[in-house]
Amino acid sequence: MRFDLVDAVLEQSDNAIVTIKHVTGAEEYLQDHFAGFPVLPGVLMLEAMVQAGRRLAETGRDPALPPLVLGAVRGLKYGRFVPPGCSLVVRVERGDAGEDGSIEIRGVADVREPDGSMSGQKAASGRLTLRPARLR
Repeated sequence: MRFDLVDAVLEQSDNAIVTIKHVTGAEEYLQDHFAGFPVLPGVLMLEAMVQAGRRLAETGRDPALPPLVLGAVRGLKYGRFVPPGCSLVVRVERGDAGEDGSIEIRGVADVREPDGSMSGQKAASGRLTLRPARLR
């Protein structure tokens, strides 16, 4: 199973990307998380930041290189719940690159209300390291 948590790229430059994930009641994982109070699971907020970071980092990257995977998470903080009808707007900025091919990124996920306004509340934020997968 593959979770594509980037519905659209709203903006992109060499060092930053803004993506959006629309959260709908039709998403299967919301049925059990939490029963009677469906919200986007925190691990999927993190995965949305990883996927946005990977899109940013892999732009212009040699496709013959190993894919980038999550190597480390630091300072991850969760704020507001994201219920169906809202959207997760993810902004990721590129940081330093390591000699091993790893890339540091900073991510922030904000909540867009059903009416299109920004809530002003962060759903998640943190620093991530994407590293090349070790293929056998």
